[in-house]
Amino acid sequence: MNEPTPDAWRRVDAYFSETLVGHDPALEAAVADQTAAGLPAIEVAPVNGKLLHLLARMSGARRVLEIGTLGAYSTIWLARGIPDTGTVVTIEAEPRNAAVAKANLDRAGVGEKVEILLGRAADVLPTLAGGEPFDLVFIDADKESNTIYLDWAARLGRPGTVVVVDNVGRGGEVANPATTASNVIGTQRGLEMLARDPRFDATALQTLDAKGWDGVAIALVTG
Repeated sequence: MNEPTPDAWRRVDAYFSETLVGHDPALEAAVADQTAAGLPAIEVAPVNGKLLHLLARMSGARRVLEIGTLGAYSTIWLARGIPDTGTVVTIEAEPRNAAVAKANLDRAGVGEKVEILLGRAADVLPTLAGGEPFDLVFIDADKESNTIYLDWAARLGRPGTVVVVDNVGRGGEVANPATTASNVIGTQRGLEMLARDPRFDATALQTLDAKGWDGVAIALVTG
């Protein structure tokens, strides 16, 4: 069996992307504009974007919450996975990112489905309390706040809400109990919460793709 070297896994990821995702002008333009604006290249890989899209469709989601918009690459995938009458509420802390995201969403033809809320997610999330519950929550923001975001995912969701947490592998560091990196510690605390909090039932998968060695956690809100 071949060893999963970076060259090998990138080759496999490219094969999966070409075979199962293909090329999409709106998505590719979103990444290009994000790069041109100087935003970091931390959007999800194409195969993971397609996963978010399929999870939205499989769950029958009508209301989606995204924590961390960046240039709206994942937002476009999510918006395409819900009905025309559905809504994606996405939270972004940086005004420049939000402006790039808005242009990308409009060009992709999904701008009317998406509401961008500007501010720190920990401050914005409480303002959503009391509204219609979300059917799917995608968490892809600062890892130090993962436990805060998960708590709000449960509060703002309902039994059956799907929760996806990105970047849980951290290049293997997530399994290092001696780590001092705050983003890794935040990731560990989030995973421990998913394991122990009775409101969730969860698993996680390692990923090897265009973004390197990482992982994604997928949870169901149970109550």
